[in-house]
Amino acid sequence: MSSPDIRAGIALLIAAMSAKGTSRIDNIGQIDRGYQNIDGRLNALGAKITRED
Repeated sequence: MSSPDIRAGIALLIAAMSAKGTSRIDNIGQIDRGYQNIDGRLNALGAKITRED
């Protein structure tokens, strides 16, 4: 999946967290612009979010 903008990106992230298996979201810079340290904050709540370099 590719994040087209901030709101759609966070919706994709929520959908990916509720789906079984592994999901990949490209263009995460869109999400980062609107939600500082979103992966760290969600991981603190039990999510399993990793970033590929």
